[in-house]
Amino acid sequence: MLVFLSHNYKDKSIVEPIAVRLAEVYGQNNVFYDSWSIQPGDGIIDKMNEGINEMSFFFFFVSRNSLESNMVKLEWQNALYKAAKRNCKFIPIKLDDCIMPSLLLQNLYIDLYNYGFEVGLSQMFSVINGINTFKRKINTFSNVLAKIKRISNSKSEIEICAIHFQEPISHYAIIYKNDPENIILEVKSDGFHTGGHGKDVTLSDGNTYNYHAFGVSRATAPGFPVRIEIGTKDNSTLDLCGILKEVSENNFQPIELIIKT
Repeated sequence: MLVFLSHNYKDKSIVEPIAVRLAEVYGQNNVFYDSWSIQPGDGIIDKMNEGINEMSFFFFFVSRNSLESNMVKLEWQNALYKAAKRNCKFIPIKLDDCIMPSLLLQNLYIDLYNYGFEVGLSQMFSVINGINTFKRKINTFSNVLAKIKRISNSKSEIEICAIHFQEPISHYAIIYKNDPENIILEVKSDGFHTGGHGKDVTLSDGNTYNYHAFGVSRATAPGFPVRIEIGTKDNSTLDLCGILKEVSENNFQPIELIIKT
């Protein structure tokens, strides 16, 4: 088994920690990463072709940088041809807000950009180990989901939607890692709004978060979502962790998130 990591050198600050973690588990000789797989005196093209011919998994780190690189383009197009012949598995990994090449749109990709380093790395391990990457987020049926659109690193728009029927009580909480005093939350929907914020609430996942809770005096109904905007006062990075709905008095449960690009 050989795991091939195709990337642009400008993305090494992200890719190298991943390469090291994979090498710790599968062995450095089983991970093709140019910094250790190609040594002085080696023919670069020959080594690349050797790795592509022997690989079982090809992870293509898709970014603005890699899409502009002719060398990386040669790698991933050769790998895609090999994958089409069922000789290896081709897995794109999205690193930034780049647009996926049309040739890759048929491939499910790992979204490191929206879901973070550890989630992406965990999915890579699952792919290599032949484990289904599906992870159940919510154990019970939910009529509500939240669509998140990142406006910038410091600001996001959130649309909380009812899918099948109306939710008469529109009480929600946004959880994050930022200092609540540095957060601005504005409800954009009609109706009377109530709310407040707090620190250090521990949820069922065992992690501790800060939060903004708010309510809207009207129902959340299909076609009538609750819209909010949240951001940081000093334009620092917004570390948004999830959205909860109040399902009974003082009992909040997570709702499904959809990241809009």
